[in-house]
Formats: sequence, structure tokens, C-alpha cells
Amino acid sequence: MRHSWMMACASSLLLASAGLVTAPAPAHEAPRAAAMAYVALGDSYSAGVGAGDYLPGRKSCKRSSRAYPVLWAEAHGTTSFAFPACNGAQAGDVRSGQLGALGPATRLVTLTVGGSDAGFARVMTSCDLGGTSLCLSTVARARSAMDGPLVRDLDQLYSAIRERAPAAHVVVLGYPHLYHLRGGCEAGLQDRARAAVNDGVDQLDAVIARRAAAHGFTFADVRAAFDGHEICSRSPWMHGVDVPALTESYHPTAPGQARGYLPVLDRVS
Repeated sequence: MRHSWMMACASSLLLASAGLVTAPAPAHEAPRAAAMAYVALGDSYSAGVGAGDYLPGRKSCKRSSRAYPVLWAEAHGTTSFAFPACNGAQAGDVRSGQLGALGPATRLVTLTVGGSDAGFARVMTSCDLGGTSLCLSTVARARSAMDGPLVRDLDQLYSAIRERAPAAHVVVLGYPHLYHLRGGCEAGLQDRARAAVNDGVDQLDAVIARRAAAHGFTFADVRAAFDGHEICSRSPWMHGVDVPALTESYHPTAPGQARGYLPVLDRVS
């Protein structure tokens, strides 16, 4: 994790630029299009924010050629592939703006969504700048909200996906732990705060898994795949705070997409 984030100027920059991380993708009704065999929906983790080598198109979505959906499509020779996943997307944004390529011919749908709904960008900003006490209270508030609107919004999204793609195998991928506890970071959060953030991820994954199962979807848990590769580990597959590229903070690197997410998707698809 970079030392520069502790400096006052970096802190100011982080506060001023937090909207780059938290702003949801614009919501608009997705036009009906020719149904694709594989459609990759979701938020920044699906889009591949943090993996680099971003594709042409809407720059704010930051879709990467190294994202797990692209890697899966290439590995399986899938040419009928749509990739509307977008940085900052919440469940409602996916429902209103990303479902246009779904149809009766769609055979696989993948998505990672829920982190933006749960306010994890706000949580991490509070944890980075406010110290352990504020971090713990912010995580607690986020956890208390996960069983409310998030459940409703996921149910609405999952129902819409099934309605548009009745024959598709739908794989809902979860989120990895952000921190390796007792790790090698020389600066940053205390282990108590890191553990609280990881506990928040556990609850988020549990909520997502329950709603996915209720709709007959497959939940793919990536936490074991990232074990030993979290922030503060010896070989991290996650970005810590990156002041020059704030949007990429707390997102998987290219190895995280290729060695973390992709193998998990391969096992269940």
C-alpha cells in the first residue's frame, strides 16, 4: 500500500475524488438487441477496473480486456459475447441499463454486483481517512443496511434477468476479502479495522449468495481463490489505495482477474 496516501495533500485528493469511485453508472433503459450467447453484467469487478488495458467505448465504465468475462470468452472461443458491465453500477443500474443483450438464446450470464449498493467505497474512504473507530462504525452501518434495500434490489434484478434469459445459466460471483491480516503493510489500517472490513465482505457475500440461490442461480465464491493474495499479503492481487489512479483502489489487479476470478468461473460454468 502506498505511503503517500497518509500525506495531507493525498488525503484531500482522496476526499475530492471519492466520487470517481462511488458514482453509479447512469441508469437508462437498455434497448433490446440481438441476444448474445454470453452476457457479462455487473459493476467494476466485472468490468475489470484495476486490471488495465481498457477497451474503447464509454471511458467511465473502464471495461478491461483483462477482465474475467473477456478472458473466459476468449478461452472458450465465444464470439457471441456482450460486455455491458460498468464501473460504479448498482443493481438498479444493471437492471435498467445492461440487460439489452439478454434473450431466449442467451446461455450464460455472469455478474458481480452489490458492492456499490452496500456503499463499500464510502466505507473504505472513511476507513482510510478516519481511523479505526470511524472505520468500525461505518462498516457496522453498512452491514446493518445490507438486509434492507440491497435484498429488494437484487431480487428485482435477478427476476429481470430470468425473465429476459429464461434458458441461461446465471453465475453470480462474489467479492474477495480485501485484507490479509497480520500482513506486511507498513502503513494503513490496523488489523482490527482490516478484520472488520473483511467481515463486511463476508456478510455482503452471504446476502448475495442467499438471493442468488432463491432465484436458482449459481453463486461463485472467490474468497478462497484470493486467500494469501489480499492487500498486505506478499503477493497481492488487489490494489490498495492508489492516489494517482483512485478508481482502481480496492479492485483486483490483472492477476486477480486471471488467477482469482477466472478459475472460479471456469469451475461452475
